[in-house]
Amino acid sequence: IGIVTAQEMRKNLKDESFTGLINKWIDEIEKDFVKHDMKLVMETVGPNGEFIDHFDGRMLNPGHAMETAWFIMEEARIRGNDSRLVELGTTLLDYMWEIGWDNEYGGIIYFRDAKGLPVQEYWHDMKFWWPQNEAIIAALYALRLTENKKYEKWHDMIHEYAFNLFPDPEYGEW
Repeated sequence: IGIVTAQEMRKNLKDESFTGLINKWIDEIEKDFVKHDMKLVMETVGPNGEFIDHFDGRMLNPGHAMETAWFIMEEARIRGNDSRLVELGTTLLDYMWEIGWDNEYGGIIYFRDAKGLPVQEYWHDMKFWWPQNEAIIAALYALRLTENKKYEKWHDMIHEYAFNLFPDPEYGEW
């Protein structure tokens, strides 16, 4: 959230000093929260970015990670399709799509455990509207920045899932 807030502050205040904060937070995400060996984006890590093998430390939130992915991809777009940031953003999306997408029924599941163990929260397997929106936006960013047809397929899958289930045809809300 800090990244997108700083992006808006930079744009609206015309103050490039916010770029330093954006860089700092992107670096922290990349260094501490992205676990390439596990192909995951952690929600919580130890003080030095270490994996915490406890149900709170293992808890993953695919929607949060996909939201982070599109914030990073927006920064990539702002910087003229910066290839390092495009790769980082799409990597976050790729990792969390694989763990978050429900292959049986579709949609992005709210919480997962990094080791596939039971999740503490009773609503872990629910599919609230907002993670679906994060996935729609992240897949669209990835498609526009890479033109990779995989992201077009993912966008179509999540768009169809969300728009078939969430809109209220009578009142227009989700």
